[in-house]
Amino acid sequence: MADAEWARLLENLGGWDGFEVARVAVESGEPEDAVEAGSRDLLGAPSRRLIIELRAKPDVPKRCSRCGEIVVEVHDVTPRRVRELPLFEHETWLVVPRARLQCPRCGPTVEAVPWLDRYQRMTTRLAEKIARLAQVLPIKHVAQWFGVHWATVKQIDQRALAARLGPVDLSGVRQIAIDEFALHRGRDYATVVVDVPTRRVLWIGRGRDGATLAQFFALLGPAGCTQLEAVVVDLWRPYLKAVRSHCPQAAIVYDLFHAVARYATEVLDRVRIDETNRLQRPQRDHYRANAEAVRRVIKGTRWLLLSNRGRLRRPADRVRLRELLAANHALFIAYVLKDDLKQLWRYRYPGAARRAWRAWHARAMASGLKPLMRFARWLNFAADYIVNHARYPLHTGLLEGMNNKIKVLKRMAYGYRDDAYFFLKLRAAFPGIP
Repeated sequence: MADAEWARLLENLGGWDGFEVARVAVESGEPEDAVEAGSRDLLGAPSRRLIIELRAKPDVPKRCSRCGEIVVEVHDVTPRRVRELPLFEHETWLVVPRARLQCPRCGPTVEAVPWLDRYQRMTTRLAEKIARLAQVLPIKHVAQWFGVHWATVKQIDQRALAARLGPVDLSGVRQIAIDEFALHRGRDYATVVVDVPTRRVLWIGRGRDGATLAQFFALLGPAGCTQLEAVVVDLWRPYLKAVRSHCPQAAIVYDLFHAVARYATEVLDRVRIDETNRLQRPQRDHYRANAEAVRRVIKGTRWLLLSNRGRLRRPADRVRLRELLAANHALFIAYVLKDDLKQLWRYRYPGAARRAWRAWHARAMASGLKPLMRFARWLNFAADYIVNHARYPLHTGLLEGMNNKIKVLKRMAYGYRDDAYFFLKLRAAFPGIP
């Protein structure tokens, strides 16, 4: 195709403001001043390159890239090679004559080009496409697709996220949920704060101690802390201490999910193991056969004890659960009190919730099961937080779902080394309900 035909085709496609096509060529091999050396397609073959040389339109005035004013005096013109969106099967490069101006107001500067940022070596169109793909694909794949370095893709995506999200709006925050998640397996945790009504991530900080959470309250400010009505949180003491210190008027709500999870590990698992060990001890002859039969029934029932009875779909599972509870009195008590513990979060009147808590606590202490009694004594200090759920029926279910999304994001990116970038990705993944 002749240069004139190429130029006419490209100008019909949209062109570049302030410039026109002067020459078009197709190259193979690497350009000497390419932004990223070794540009190849996804199959590893060198990309064919379309080189488009531009020239400035004489009737378009040049403007300062700082103040935007028209500047007449041109110091010099330097050709710059920048990346453009691929055209057909070609990797596309532009040769742009970039003028240096002598602005009366700003001094020496470069001319403003609407489709090219001040220090970038790719067009804004290409950067926007990279940013959009980086929202759904790993950085490595986007970099391979466009033949750029992964650090370039990360920089573009991070800048686009920061511009799109902007600073967090903390005005009008009344109810929040606080939880932690692992940045790396087994170590390095971060704290996340979510606005419960809108399900919007408000803040993320590295660490899970009181000093970390205090950074959020400092950002919220004294007036914002005073406006807080309720805070739903697990019973991690550094979080509790920070909440009481910065917003003592806020009602602390203990979450059902964390209570049941702790009951499962500290009571159900412990009682099941203790009963299995007890039945393995030497028994008298007339008790030995019965003890062995009960031990076989208990063995491998952890999942059954942790499951909700109403969600057991297979008849065999329901039959086995009935046999297990009928065969062992201790497991029967622990299982029934697990279901009754969940009911404490169903009340909507604080007085009724407190009476139900006292009744549950009395039954637990009268059970004679040491793990259950120990759990009831520990949970007694959170009785007010359970009762607060009757006034503020909040939970951290969103945060638990967020933990799953966090794991997916980390797997896609093979981990994040930049906390600021990772936290921007999380904010983008949970923008909240408008």
